[in-house]
Amino acid sequence: MAIHNSNISNPQWSALLPHLLPGAPQGRRLEEHRERMEAIFFIATSTLPWRALPACYGKADTVSRYFRRLTHAGLWQKLLHALAEAAPNHPLRQLEEKILRACRRAHRILGLPFLVLIRRLNLRRALPGPPWLLPNPLLSETLAGVKIAPPPSGEYGHKTRHARLLAALRRLHRDAAGRRRIPRSVRLAWA
Repeated sequence: MAIHNSNISNPQWSALLPHLLPGAPQGRRLEEHRERMEAIFFIATSTLPWRALPACYGKADTVSRYFRRLTHAGLWQKLLHALAEAAPNHPLRQLEEKILRACRRAHRILGLPFLVLIRRLNLRRALPGPPWLLPNPLLSETLAGVKIAPPPSGEYGHKTRHARLLAALRRLHRDAAGRRRIPRSVRLAWA
């Protein structure tokens, strides 16, 4: 497995810090926040579980707890909004891949509203799998507004067209719900 460089440069840290501080636990040294963010990005850009975090990044349970606290504080939503509005040469753009990979882990905690935000901001690489396999509430809202007229009675052929329409709508509703389980190989291949 490839080990990815997770070091954050000074300009990148300066761009990340304003989003991090309001939700960061108080009383910690700034160096500690930086080390933990580097650890989060290391795990996010690998396929390793938290318990496999190298000792140079600190204790795995401490870093994973920090990740959960930042997730509940709304850090990843703030960073996604900042990425959507950032200029192409902004230092946050250099961290974009790491942030999007961390968002893939955060979706387990934040759930469906987070997936909707990712879709609305058009940052599909932050999705934890291919978009066509994930739930799509926007599609289900659109389908809910579709009016279906009853089939005309007495005419031959209209009932089969109506049955095909209903079958197509059933398939669309199933697609809007997403797959119950996405194979690990598909999730890992999604970039």
